[in-house]
Amino acid sequence: MEDKSLEELKYPIGHFVRPAKINPQLVRDWIAQIEALPVNLADLVTPLSKIQLDTPYRPEGWTVRQVVHHLADSHHHSYIRFKWGLTEDNPVIKPYLEKEWAQLFDAVSGPIDLSLSHLEAVHAKLVYLLNGLSPEDLKRTFIHPDGNTETTLEENIGRYAWHGNHHLSHIQALIDRNNW
Repeated sequence: MEDKSLEELKYPIGHFVRPAKINPQLVRDWIAQIEALPVNLADLVTPLSKIQLDTPYRPEGWTVRQVVHHLADSHHHSYIRFKWGLTEDNPVIKPYLEKEWAQLFDAVSGPIDLSLSHLEAVHAKLVYLLNGLSPEDLKRTFIHPDGNTETTLEENIGRYAWHGNHHLSHIQALIDRNNW
């Protein structure tokens, strides 16, 4: 296994960076990435053994199983955040303690099929919603209480496309390093 820095292991595709200009084609590309995530994730993880699923993707990191459950939890929250942003004026969203959620029984030992099915359903609803947004809808905002950061819905589409790719890269890098 090649020696990689912890930062490279944590952020194999880098951090999310909001583009200076978000255009309709970029939004369509991001939505396509969101739409593809459930299938891409299932293709990557369903061949893995129990031992492989319970292997951390990096030292002191989550196991593949926890990453799968985290994606379902996180993207479920994202769907709700989009709904809040569409129905309330610049709402303050509720964050969740993702590290603590990843330590719960269902994330540590639950069958990945539960979260793969959940992610498929949430993404089907999310993609349908996102494809129906108007240019005005995309400019709507919400506030994340960590730093009181205002985020547009179009930026949030990009953030969740990145988030899915970020975790797919964690798993793929582990598979590649271990020649699975």
